[in-house]
Amino acid sequence: MAPIPVSELRFEQRGESFSYRPRLKITERFFSLQGEGLHAGLPCSFVRLTGCALRCVYCDTEYAFHGGHWQSFDDLEAWLHDQPTKLVQITGGEPLHQRAVWPWVDHLIELGFKPLIETSGAVSIAGLHPLAHIVMDLKTPDSGECDRNLWSNLEQLKATDEIKFVICSRSDLQWAIDTIRCHELDTRFKVLISPEWGVVDKTQLAEDLLASGCQARFQLQLHKMIWQDARGK
Repeated sequence: MAPIPVSELRFEQRGESFSYRPRLKITERFFSLQGEGLHAGLPCSFVRLTGCALRCVYCDTEYAFHGGHWQSFDDLEAWLHDQPTKLVQITGGEPLHQRAVWPWVDHLIELGFKPLIETSGAVSIAGLHPLAHIVMDLKTPDSGECDRNLWSNLEQLKATDEIKFVICSRSDLQWAIDTIRCHELDTRFKVLISPEWGVVDKTQLAEDLLASGCQARFQLQLHKMIWQDARGK
């Protein structure tokens, strides 16, 4: 691919025009198995962006809050082309804090990649390409960031997108169940119940979810089952 020959480009987002540099600040990139959600178990390229305004108590990627290094779209895409998959997880931190993500996702789709956008739910997803697959958290009370949920995002999601609840306690699960019922989430989207790794009683949570009648997917983090907390996996 030829290098982008300008230092600044423009794009439209939510009816406004913005300038951006064709680059992103990256903490790490790696090739592994997708560990969660509807694509769990599939080979996937991961691009972890730097920066996040939230401080969830269970965060396992605090190293992505600061630092990182700038990489051009061209460099990132050259690396992606070298990986044996078209599935790309764009994660963080919070990837949507970087405005250049929107046009980069558009470009990845033009190139034939399938981008999965993992977002905290605290940033508007309006304007993301309709073919991008969104995995959006709804923060539970025990996360410490429940008041950051941007509920208007529910109207932007597609039926094929995923909503994830990270569960820290039985009361967290009850909050998630009540939220699912209130917004009919399990009839509108794919819903994931994800117990905090190594902390909560998974058996009890599974029993509680079964008793609720909610049509949500109970998931464990496959990558942690295989590699524990190894970075880059």
